[in-house]
Amino acid sequence: MKLSNFSKGIISTSAGSFFWGFLGTIYFQYISFIGVFEVVAHRSFWTFIILLITTTLFKKWYLFKKVLFYKNNILILLLTSILIFGNWSVWIYAVSTNKIIDASFGYFIFPIISVFFGYLFLNEKLNKKRIISISLVIISTIYLLFNFSSLPWVGLSLAFLWSVYNLLRKKINVETDIGLLIESVFMLPVILAIMYFIISTKQNNFVFDNVNLMWLIFLAGPMTVIPLFLYVKGVELAGLGASGMVFFITPTAQFLLGFFYFNEPFSYQKFTSFILIWIAVFIYLKDLYEKDL
Repeated sequence: MKLSNFSKGIISTSAGSFFWGFLGTIYFQYISFIGVFEVVAHRSFWTFIILLITTTLFKKWYLFKKVLFYKNNILILLLTSILIFGNWSVWIYAVSTNKIIDASFGYFIFPIISVFFGYLFLNEKLNKKRIISISLVIISTIYLLFNFSSLPWVGLSLAFLWSVYNLLRKKINVETDIGLLIESVFMLPVILAIMYFIISTKQNNFVFDNVNLMWLIFLAGPMTVIPLFLYVKGVELAGLGASGMVFFITPTAQFLLGFFYFNEPFSYQKFTSFILIWIAVFIYLKDLYEKDL
C-alpha cells in the first residue's frame, strides 16, 4: 500500500520530533560531562561542516548566493544566529544541570508563545481557543513567579529565544537548512574562539588520542541536522498545522525522560503549573486539528 504525502509527512515529522526529544536529550546529557562550552562549540562547528556537505550534495549553493543579495536577509540571519546560539547554549546547560523538565516547559509553551508573537508583530488573527491557550500560559507563568524558587528560567528562556527566532525567520523567505548554514557562518568566529580557548587552556576532551570520544563528540552535528531535515521535510509534506501537533512529541519525551529516567525533582508548584500548560496545549492542538479538517 502506497503512503500518501500527508502520511509520509506525519512519519517524517514524528521521527524528527522523537529524535529531538528522546535521542537528542539522552545524547546531549550523556556527553555533558565535557562541559557546556565545548558541547555547544562542537555542536555548532560540526553542524556547519555537515551543512556545507549537504548544500554541495543537494546542489543548493545557488540558494546560498541568492540570500546574500539582500541586506535585509543578512541582517535578520545575523540576529537569528545569536538567538539560535543562545537557544543551543541554554539547552545544553539544561541537560548538564538536570533541568530537562524545565526545558520541556519551554518547548510546551513555545508554539503558543509563537502564536502570540504572530498576533503582536505579524497581525495574525487570534480566535477564542488561542486566546484561552495564551491566557493559560500567562497565568501559569505568573503563578510560578509567586514561587520564585520553582520558576523555570531555563524553559522560559528557551521559549522566548526560539519564538523570537521563528518570528524573525518568518520575515524572510529562506530555506531552513540554507538559513542555518548562513547562521553557522556568523557563529563560526565565536565558535573558533571558544575552541581556541579550550584547547590553549588544555580543557579540551576532543583529542585524537581518544578516538571513541572524538567520534562521540562529532555526533553533535548529525544529532542536530538529522532531526532538522526530518521535521522540515514533514512540514513540507503534511503542512504546518499537522506538524505543529506532532511537534509536542518533543517536550513530552523530554518531560518523561526528566521525570522517570533522570529522576529530576518536580515540586507541586511546577506540577500545578504544568497542568495549566497541558490544558493550554490541549486547547491549542484541538484548534489546529479543527483548522486542518
